[in-house]
Amino acid sequence: MNPFTEHPRTVELVNQVNNKKLDRKVYSDIVDHAGNQYVDLVQEGGGMLGIALAGYTYILEKAGIRFFSLAGTSAGAINTIMMAGLAPVGQPVSGKVLEMLSSKKLFDLVDGNACLKRLIPNILNKKRFWRTRLALHLPLLAYTMWKHLGINPGKTFEAWIDEHLLAAGIQNMADLQECRKKLPELIDRVTGKTLQRQAGLKVITSEITTRSKVCFPEMTGLYWAQADLLKPSVFVRASMSVPFFFRPLVVKDIPRAGQTEDKKLPKEKSPWRKHTGYRGKIPGTVRFVDGGMLSNFPINAFHLASGQPKKPTFGARLSTWREQYADTGNLFGFSGAMISTMRQLHDYDFLLRHPDYKQLICSIDADAKKDIDGQSMFFWLDFNMPQDKQLALFQLGARRAIDFLEGFSWEKYKASRKI
Repeated sequence: MNPFTEHPRTVELVNQVNNKKLDRKVYSDIVDHAGNQYVDLVQEGGGMLGIALAGYTYILEKAGIRFFSLAGTSAGAINTIMMAGLAPVGQPVSGKVLEMLSSKKLFDLVDGNACLKRLIPNILNKKRFWRTRLALHLPLLAYTMWKHLGINPGKTFEAWIDEHLLAAGIQNMADLQECRKKLPELIDRVTGKTLQRQAGLKVITSEITTRSKVCFPEMTGLYWAQADLLKPSVFVRASMSVPFFFRPLVVKDIPRAGQTEDKKLPKEKSPWRKHTGYRGKIPGTVRFVDGGMLSNFPINAFHLASGQPKKPTFGARLSTWREQYADTGNLFGFSGAMISTMRQLHDYDFLLRHPDYKQLICSIDADAKKDIDGQSMFFWLDFNMPQDKQLALFQLGARRAIDFLEGFSWEKYKASRKI
């Protein structure tokens, strides 16, 4: 029994999809012979809040929606890679992602020093004497940070991703790219013509050595000589490397290290300039941290500059809009506000310039949920989150998906793009 999909409240939510006839509504002009409708999907980062993304995608699939091009950051990148690798385009995949989640004790992914691992839930849940425990472990914490720049190696995380992708026949990026080429026959519902499309894949991360926003697999060749042999888990590991909580992903032996691209060549023939704008000497070693530092919600991933799209780019957010100002009068509030500004401003800037995208975004607002005591229900780094809270997150994503599908109008969106 899957604790997510077979729970009575989940079954009730699926019934709502049918009762509200959401499985008969038009969401896209691209369909297949089975009547499935195709959308592109962008998923926001948010640590453990990402469980809500699985609820969102589960409901959309129940409504007959299939996911074509995929993009995401951090937790969104995890779901993106698994959706891309566990099944070919056009086949339901969210159930397989949920099997992954339900079969793993997620706190095992916190794979650092055993003493620090025990300390983490004490701090997050503010258990009795947590300050005393923190003070006692400060020398070990300081040593770990100084030597490794983060508490957890992230190797267990990579192995978990590898295990499930390998079971689906995906050993490396070459296998994943082949899987993404297996497409159903796509039809334009308006003209009846057969369409040719290439399914996109974008994982966003932050490469801090050259201070670059990086998109994988597009920019893989900058950092690895044999890109096709890479395991896709490396991209996820790069995107979800929460600073200090996880160690940064270190990549060595960069191709053409020590060289500087000829500035006389056109940008198209200068990969570093073309993709990152970097003009200096190519480093031999680089470090990647959480993509959310630069673009936590890369909603512009599949943007068409003009004209009407044949399919929408749906976006699933885990955080609320800027509805309240931050309390910056204390150290924690000040630090949190700075981090939030860095993580979100690039994406907000795009939305300010392209307000039509707001019609495509489902806000799951997991970060705003409070318990009866007024405390946050879900904490994004709570890898020790109990099963009942995981289920609540999943069902929150499912409920918000239903609300979104009810309110979305494909014809209204297309009309807004008539330029």
